[in-house]
Amino acid sequence: MSVEWQARPGSLAWSNPLAWWWSLLTLVSGANIAVWFLLYDQLHGRPAGRLDGASGIEVMLFLCAAYVFGCAFRSLLPRADVQRICLFDTWLSSVVVGRLVATVAEVCFVMQWAIVLHQLGTMTGAETTINIAWAVTPLILIAECFSWYAVLTTDYLGSAIENSIWAVAFLAVGIGLGRVLPDFDGPVRAILAVAIVGIAGYLTFLVSVDVPMYVSRWRATLADGGRRLRPLDGLRDVSTRWVVTHDLAEWRGEIPWMSLYFSAAVWASLALCVFYAIDVSRALSH
Repeated sequence: MSVEWQARPGSLAWSNPLAWWWSLLTLVSGANIAVWFLLYDQLHGRPAGRLDGASGIEVMLFLCAAYVFGCAFRSLLPRADVQRICLFDTWLSSVVVGRLVATVAEVCFVMQWAIVLHQLGTMTGAETTINIAWAVTPLILIAECFSWYAVLTTDYLGSAIENSIWAVAFLAVGIGLGRVLPDFDGPVRAILAVAIVGIAGYLTFLVSVDVPMYVSRWRATLADGGRRLRPLDGLRDVSTRWVVTHDLAEWRGEIPWMSLYFSAAVWASLALCVFYAIDVSRALSH
């Protein structure tokens, strides 16, 4: 199978703002990996003080590793999937590789949230929170299907729907946390409140920036008479075609979400491991 790629003029020199952006992503990712190893050293094999002892924290660390290392890989080799653009000419920059890594990482990330929600709901007897815990992972699996549809067909409507489902899922997560918030005192209540505020910020970004961006791109494509690829043709396309470009204009729409995704979202994943490891049952209101 021949590989098709196209390089565009320009190099990733320090005079190019993309070089500084990429360097920052790489630096943050390296720090995130170091923090994960630190957490692993501190928490590995340690009883979590929760409902299921040490085995639960092992699962959380494993899921976190998938997200931390997956995001680090995508930071090192950034790509925009539907556009087929990337910064570096290597087969690892192919969209199919990046999308597979992203799918595994994102499912693991939402599973972390589901585990924490389930534990909090079980401790407090909050059925709403428990039901949300069971629902969020299937929701994200559906979102991943729309993501793959967008990537294979180059139809931005799939990306808009995918991110809308993420918004619904994390609105539910916020509701689940809010339901158990009054059941805890002290620092645990403060941590839950911070998490809810963070989720509110994430939702604001999704509905005001991310989803409108993809809807705008979808409408522009329709106006230009652009055609969608058939899924099988798209599968070959994502496996064999990547366009190397260092043009800031082509990356401008990707920089905000990638910067937040590969930093703040990873910190949330790491924080979930720490939160899971502490004995929050002591903070239950009586």
